[in-house]
Amino acid sequence: VAYMALNYFTSVGIVWVNKVVSNIGFRWTISLTCLHFLFTYLGLEVMASRGMFVRKKLPIDQVVYISLAFCGFVGFNNLSLQYNPVGVYQLMKVLTTPVITFLQFVLYGTTVPRWELISLLPICVGVAIATVSHLEINSVGLFWGSLGVLSTSMYQIWVKEEQKRLVCTPQQLLYYQAPLSTVMLLGIAGATDNLFTGGPMSFDWTPLAYLVVFGSASLAFLVNLSIFLVIGKTDPLAYNVLGHAKLCMILMSGPMLFGEPVTLKVALGTALALAGIFWYTYLRLPPRAKSA
Repeated sequence: VAYMALNYFTSVGIVWVNKVVSNIGFRWTISLTCLHFLFTYLGLEVMASRGMFVRKKLPIDQVVYISLAFCGFVGFNNLSLQYNPVGVYQLMKVLTTPVITFLQFVLYGTTVPRWELISLLPICVGVAIATVSHLEINSVGLFWGSLGVLSTSMYQIWVKEEQKRLVCTPQQLLYYQAPLSTVMLLGIAGATDNLFTGGPMSFDWTPLAYLVVFGSASLAFLVNLSIFLVIGKTDPLAYNVLGHAKLCMILMSGPMLFGEPVTLKVALGTALALAGIFWYTYLRLPPRAKSA
């Protein structure tokens, strides 16, 4: 519960901070993600030096796959947003939940109890109602969107499975994945953000810009760490449902904090998704907690 709370509040917080980052004109998302994972590695170095976890030597080639999946998750989803209308992009994100369920069964034989599967329906339908507007599907957008769903699903699944296979803690695995992903994303940022020939380097770095960009990176350390902790203690599907809960919180906070308009469609979709989230959470509670 503590790990979920940490992930919930830091994820919602980083969305708010990133809105400010966008509002001040910083538009280089890949470079920002590079900075996020650099801060994640540095944060883990501080934790290790203070004895909060013990570094474990892991074979680099065994961590490359999860790092590539993360880079695919970032890159393909950015391309999906570029080539798809917002409605299709949001629908693709919703499809991550059933795809994770399917891939876990096919690749690892993991099954989900019937009522838990049924409780996922109002969650996915509610999120789709709240976030999907119009659908204009094109072949290029569908291609990148599908790769985005696949890489996102595999990344979340491997966060769990690699901890078990390599017999390591969430911190030990992330300690290797973070710098690898940073280096990989640097290559992507060099091409997409003109990182080495301008881009963020030519940005007007005011004190506010430093504050919000590096504040975003600091929050990202907590977000990334809590992702590994939550999935390590639960499973990718539970983390995915937590992601939908964070989205509902963001949808509800938008009108209050940023004056965004609220519609009946968004309100009904959010309410349906929250009902499914509460139902799923109840089903996942241990019997003793249910009887209490």
